[in-house]
Order: sequence, then C-alpha cells, then structure tokens
Amino acid sequence: MIRYPAFDPPEYRDWAPDADAQAEFAARLEEDPARTGIVRGIGPDRHRALYAGLLRNRLHDIALKRWVMQGVISKAWLGTGEEAATVGICACLGPGDHVGPMIRNAGACHEMGMPVADMLRAYLATADTLTRGRDLHTGDPAKGIIPPISMVAALVPVFSGIALAFRLKGLPHVAVTWIGDGATRTQDFHEGATFAAARSLPVVFVIQDNAIALGTPKPVGVAGELKRLHEAYGAAGFACDGNNVLDVFAASTQAVARARGAGPVFLHTRTFRMGGHATHDEAEARQAFAPDVFAHWGRRDPVGMYETWLREQGPRLDPRRSNTDVLVEIEASVIADIDAAAEQALQSRAGAVPAPATLSEGVHAG
Repeated sequence: MIRYPAFDPPEYRDWAPDADAQAEFAARLEEDPARTGIVRGIGPDRHRALYAGLLRNRLHDIALKRWVMQGVISKAWLGTGEEAATVGICACLGPGDHVGPMIRNAGACHEMGMPVADMLRAYLATADTLTRGRDLHTGDPAKGIIPPISMVAALVPVFSGIALAFRLKGLPHVAVTWIGDGATRTQDFHEGATFAAARSLPVVFVIQDNAIALGTPKPVGVAGELKRLHEAYGAAGFACDGNNVLDVFAASTQAVARARGAGPVFLHTRTFRMGGHATHDEAEARQAFAPDVFAHWGRRDPVGMYETWLREQGPRLDPRRSNTDVLVEIEASVIADIDAAAEQALQSRAGAVPAPATLSEGVHAG
C-alpha cells in the first residue's frame, strides 16, 4: 500500500516486509486445524473485501489525522495498527447481527454498511448526523451499529441486553462488542458479562488487548491472563493474533458460531496501538513503552502483512491478473472513495450547521 510520511507512525513510513513477522503470520494459519480449514475456505471475493476493509479503516484514520494537522478538527481517536481486530470480526457477521464498537473500532461502522462520509461528518458536528452534531461517537442502529459512549465497557451490559432481546424474540442473531484491556476491570463489564453468562446469551465480548488503557500500561492496572478471563464467568474463550486478519477472521467465525448456539464467548485479540490515546498525546504514548516495542509492532502492520501474504502466498484473486495488480486496483478504488467521502463531509460542514434553536431538543434530565 501507499505510505503517508506526514500521517503514518514512524514505523510505517518506509515499511517493508519482515521475514520473521511474515513467517509468524503464515505459521499462525496452520496451528489449529479447524482455523486452517476456515482460512482455506476463504474465496477471492472475501479476500478482496478483507483487504479493502483494512485499507478503508486505515485511510479513514489518515483522513482524520490530516484534518487535525490542517486545523479542521482539534483531535481524533485513531485505530492505527489495530484494524484487523475490527475488520476481521465484522467480516464473519450476517444480516441482523449487531456491533458495538469502541471509538477505535471505527472500521466496524463502514464494514457494517455505514457510509464513510457519515462517519467523518460526526467529527465535524454537522446537523445531518445521527446525533445532529451533539457527539462525535456515531453509528447507525438501522444497520445494527450501536454508537459507543466515552465510558468504556458501558456497552457490555447494553449488548447483553440486545442478546437477551434476540433470545426472547427467537432471532438467530449475535451481538458483538469490543472492550479494551483496562476496561475489563470496570463494574459495567463485570455486571454485563455475568448476566450474559448466567443467561447463556448469544454475545461475543472482544477483549482488545493493546497493552495500554488511555495512558496506563496494562501491568499497572490489570493482573492475570486476559486470555483466561472467560474462565471467571464460566464462558467459552478463544484467542487470536489481533494483527493477523485471517487468524482474527477464523477465530471470530468460531466464536460467532458458538455464541449463536451456546451462549457468550470471550475473544481475546492481542494487538497494539501505534499512536496515542488520541492525536493530542502521541508524544506521551511514545514514552509509555520502550522504542523496541513500537519497532516490534511496527513490523507487524496488519495491512502490510496481509498484503504481502496475498502477493506471495495467497490464492489467485483474479485468474486473468496478478494479485499485485488486483491489490493496486483495490487501493485506488478505496482512496477515491475516502477522498469523495471527505469532500462530502466538508460540504456538510459548510451547509449543515446545527441550528442553535435545536440545542435543547432530544435532551432529557433525570
């Protein structure tokens, strides 16, 4: 993929495949026979969609970072380096399934069918958004995307409730929400997970373990192995390499299938945030870990590793052309889509400013 020196983290600017990281990527796909079968069953259309989804997620974040640097917005919460832990999961969901992304899982919105222009409009606080300019957290309930809120893990009891509704209505759907490593220590998480386990509800809790909670390294606030957290709730658990989109897809396929028929599943995804909590504290984030940690994860860029695998080891994406040509075409299409979405959002910023008279509409006091 094209790299963007002005916006990419340093480790991505001159990215080149690392032999050891690529060997790990490929070996991971052969460790579990069931997952190996799932990966081998992925067709060309799915591979193209996964690659486009990763690019769309990355370029959505780059569009936001560009706006920050241009002064269009003050800051943005990005998921750079964690795209596979979002896109790979959404790829195995079906009609009627619901997702509850954290703000760093913005890719869930476009992968579930939400236009990128609507996602960008949320940052611009325009009147033609779901919240009518009141909140940058966004989604589309009609597409099964429930917007997050700032209180992390608050969606855990909400999604246990959504899963309960599916059960009571006899619907074959599953609810999926993401939780950071630090948020697993909150009351909302414990109460929601306990209820889901007690009622055997069709919900998947994705533990997005990126080693830091805002600015607190995981060892300071989290004890124990998160891969075994499911045991505390008597629920099933799976783990995957959160930077390997094919391993994420295979593990998610297993987790979602089990949740539909046998109750809640905890899916542990090990990944890493290549920036700050938001764009305003990237320097501080760099001080939270030793440089070799960023270097390690930089070599494991989820977009670059998957692209390299597709070029060197993947199945033919088009019998008439090389995989390289197909990937270049996909990237050009995604770039054009993101550019058009950004322009549409900026047009809303100019012409869809929320009217001051609507300030108190839809606001309720307890």
